[in-house]
Amino acid sequence: MGVQGLTGFVEERGVFFTELRVRDTKLVIDGSSLYHRLCFAPDADFRRGGDYGAFAAAVRDFFGVLRACGVAPFVVLDGGRGAEDRKLPTLRGRAAEQLRAAHGLSRGAGGCLVPLLTREAFVQALGRLGVPFVQCFAEADREIAGLANRWGCPVLSLDSDFCVFDLAGGYCPLSHFQWQSVRAAAPQGCYVPARCFSAERFCRHFGQLRKGLLPLFAVMTGNDYIGLEALEAFFSKVRLPRGCAAGKGGKHLRLQGLLNWLAQFAEPAEAVDNVLKYFKKHQREEIRELLCTSMEDYAPSDVNLEDFFQNGRYECEAARKADVPEWVVDAFAKGKLAPFIINALILRSTFLRVQVENMQRPSAHSTALPIRQVIYGLLLRVSQNTKVASPSKQTNEVPTVCEFDRCQKTVKKTFVQAASLPTEFCDDRFPLDKLLEVPMSCRQMLLLETLGVKMSFLESIPSHLQLPIAVTCYWIRCSEPKVKLNQLKALLLMIVSGELQRITDDKDPTVLHAEDDSVAYKEFLKWKEKKLQNNDFDLDAAHSFCQWQCCLQMGLYLNQLLGTPLCEPDLSSRLFTGTLVHRLYQELKSAPSVENLFILSPKMAQLYLVLLNTVES
Repeated sequence: MGVQGLTGFVEERGVFFTELRVRDTKLVIDGSSLYHRLCFAPDADFRRGGDYGAFAAAVRDFFGVLRACGVAPFVVLDGGRGAEDRKLPTLRGRAAEQLRAAHGLSRGAGGCLVPLLTREAFVQALGRLGVPFVQCFAEADREIAGLANRWGCPVLSLDSDFCVFDLAGGYCPLSHFQWQSVRAAAPQGCYVPARCFSAERFCRHFGQLRKGLLPLFAVMTGNDYIGLEALEAFFSKVRLPRGCAAGKGGKHLRLQGLLNWLAQFAEPAEAVDNVLKYFKKHQREEIRELLCTSMEDYAPSDVNLEDFFQNGRYECEAARKADVPEWVVDAFAKGKLAPFIINALILRSTFLRVQVENMQRPSAHSTALPIRQVIYGLLLRVSQNTKVASPSKQTNEVPTVCEFDRCQKTVKKTFVQAASLPTEFCDDRFPLDKLLEVPMSCRQMLLLETLGVKMSFLESIPSHLQLPIAVTCYWIRCSEPKVKLNQLKALLLMIVSGELQRITDDKDPTVLHAEDDSVAYKEFLKWKEKKLQNNDFDLDAAHSFCQWQCCLQMGLYLNQLLGTPLCEPDLSSRLFTGTLVHRLYQELKSAPSVENLFILSPKMAQLYLVLLNTVES
């Protein structure tokens, strides 16, 4: 969520903020805002698919600072789109914006685009760092506000909706949270300098505007759920204070005029009645319903997140109404299933996020379509006759899912059929709520058959790399155009470099570090520091590596849905580093000796050969 223009409006007028020293407190963090903020580092490369190791290091540093200042973080992440899917028009607009950004980046323009697996890397990093987190069933704002008020602590976010919620501990914008400039102050210890938005100051500035009117202000200004066009009749006729008639003087003048106009009313109901006077009689009840429903988005949530953080229980009326199996709700709250899964299950609709790929070719996601169809088959085989999972009122037809994906330079929707599954997964004894009771051997077989790999092929591979290598075999087989040998070698060398860094950085005293691993790692770092002869951006190679990430993402999701029959790979241990894989690919074309980059470590050289032989076989 977000109120249109409000962030710029309050930033222009610094009087609404108070200085804050953040230390020795609980802090409720909007996870989606935080991972976007950390992802958009000034030196980040957005063209080459993401550097998840560097991103995970930034996450680690951020929470390390909080720990040093005695701050107890609780991260709350957005979940699915919600059963009503009220944000669909907003999400389609955002998908189109991301597509424009990706197209610009592919042609060498500037811009920012969140790499495909950033959210998965963030959730894994939180788990490894032991940071308490929850993934809400749908939009997280109301649950964040409810938890922060229960504890009386601040909210850390970049979402202007938190200027509207009545927050006991205040709202700290991430843009003013100076975690990289920690200060020391005796005797209390160090703190993070921050600024806190004060709703009281904000309301006083507009003639004693009552805080209870802020939700109506947000709704009338336009947010993710309601567009300004619905209220254009009001703005075209009303005379706002300070001469701010409709459409004149820009966005901020309209905001200021609306706030001053609302200040004359004692409560929202009175203000709504006055808004309705500007509409024709036959429109009034519809507009009243729209305003009142939208204001409820700023009311406290019925979900008790404190109970989740204390007892691990996530109870949500919306999930019960949608008839989502209990194990799915529990796994979802703990971040063990992705929003993609919930959206496919409840809405039969998913968004496939665009990357920096070749816009003249089919979407990179098309390579992973057969994996997605198996996911849809698992989710929808039971619910194809139920009301909640069947917006199109299908009966005995094969269930379909509506996918929003790139088609050249536009976002289009396509209806995709769910895959038919092996007999044991269609058994009435194992509906979705009993999926994890299917024997593990059957679940593993379904995963491997979907990826076209036999377990005997993977037995020589370290367990935490088995899923990425199975996905790589699938990528080689299913990609169009076909993967080039140097692209495959670059990818495998990148995976080996991540392994080398992981074992070299391992602080575990029980792990023996071979001297030749350290030597090989130093040589690798020296190679990385050398100036590149050719730093051209190869769009076709980028497209191929995007396809690999799409396959890995869906491989991860299928593995999670089946209860992880293969180990979940650690994205944050440099499993994929876009800048590195592109560089390796460029150098392999001109200097094939790069293939011997890890020759000084017999173990790593052997690992590379095992991976290459497995995939080529």
